[in-house]
Amino acid sequence: MLAEMPTVTLKGGATVPALGIGTWMMGEDRRKRASEIKSLQTAIDRGMTLIDTAEMYGDGASEELVGEAIAGRRDEVFLVSKVYPHHASREGVIEACTRSLKRLATDRLDLYLLHWRGQHPLADTVAGLQALQADGRIGAWGVSNFDVDDMEELMAVPGGQDCAANQVLYNLSRRGIEYDLLPWCQERGVAVMAYSPIEQGRLLSHPELIRIAKANQATPAQVALAFVLEREQMIAIPKTGNPARVEENLGAIDLDISDEDWAVLDRAFAPPAKKQPLDML
Repeated sequence: MLAEMPTVTLKGGATVPALGIGTWMMGEDRRKRASEIKSLQTAIDRGMTLIDTAEMYGDGASEELVGEAIAGRRDEVFLVSKVYPHHASREGVIEACTRSLKRLATDRLDLYLLHWRGQHPLADTVAGLQALQADGRIGAWGVSNFDVDDMEELMAVPGGQDCAANQVLYNLSRRGIEYDLLPWCQERGVAVMAYSPIEQGRLLSHPELIRIAKANQATPAQVALAFVLEREQMIAIPKTGNPARVEENLGAIDLDISDEDWAVLDRAFAPPAKKQPLDML
């Protein structure tokens, strides 16, 4: 019996599942398309209804895949996409969003993110995002790969305090944000979206992770996801094009890891003792 899906409430009031699905590198191989679509549909069926994509992923191929997967089910999904930095002028972000909506075959995004910092002033990007919000094409907006100094600069821009989320690299082996960025976001009600929460599978052969997984009758991936889900105001978006992996990932919400096992993981994957550069993939 699975536990109830944990949720995160965004600025503006939207409540979203804390465990969703990412789509980086999906939609690029026709031979995998049926399995990838089935994975997305399985995620929706099982309550992992937050789907994250970006115009960058496969130059729009990922968005097209998502659009096909959610056809007829748009209202069941919390849909997230991201704009390239070089498209993030005031007018550019509006044009990029229009293209993304066409590929996704929908009239709106629930959350639209600036993928990373670029050359355009944040004030211009925010103005474009606000215009999209005003006409209903996006529900909320946020950023990705922003460190504390970036976030503080954003907050000083007119409308910047409406930022709903910051999507960053975070997992057991990439804990740098715990030192400053994570508490900064938590204190200000900015949700943190953790991409690559199992480090693209590289974590899964770690002996301590394997041992704790066995002790909890779980898989290493489930324990790694449970670690991320333990954090307040955090959303994990593991990418998978395998429906069986979707089911496996869902099992993470059922785990009750002991304090002793968390302490073992802290020793194996030490939390940061000082400020670290923001990790990115």
